[in-house]
Amino acid sequence: MHPVIWCSKVSLVSSRFNYIVRLHGSNLDGTKLLPYALCDLKGVGIRVSMTMIKKLGLDTSLRLGTLSDADVRRLEEILDNPASGGIPTWMLNRRKDLETGKDIHLLGSDLTLRVRDDIDLMKETRSWKGDRHARGLKVRGQRTKTAARKGRSVGVSRRRIQQERDRER
Repeated sequence: MHPVIWCSKVSLVSSRFNYIVRLHGSNLDGTKLLPYALCDLKGVGIRVSMTMIKKLGLDTSLRLGTLSDADVRRLEEILDNPASGGIPTWMLNRRKDLETGKDIHLLGSDLTLRVRDDIDLMKETRSWKGDRHARGLKVRGQRTKTAARKGRSVGVSRRRIQQERDRER
């Protein structure tokens, strides 16, 4: 049996505790609880991570660093293909992909690139959403008269008014 070490952040840590766990091309904090550690991956939220953990039969109160290498491999497999791991298709973040027509779940840079490609496709087809993206305006029907003014010049500056008054004199 391995000796038990007390740690301020993690109680009852064995000597085989991994403080950094490599999952899906990212370094994850091993001291975090399992569901919250998985949320550090782009494309995995708390609901998806809880479902994956329950499908694997793991305890949600475990720390990521306490998992064995076999459990980490199982976690990697379900992250690579969640539909085959028993995750319902409505939880996947890319259903009916435009290119393949399949239900897939994208993670990390794949998700970022695919979203950027989708926005570029909308701009090319000159759809309403693509036009709003191209102009840098709100896309989902929010108000723009009083909100969304960050980075834009709004109103009239006092200096300009003063300059116009000076010209009139």
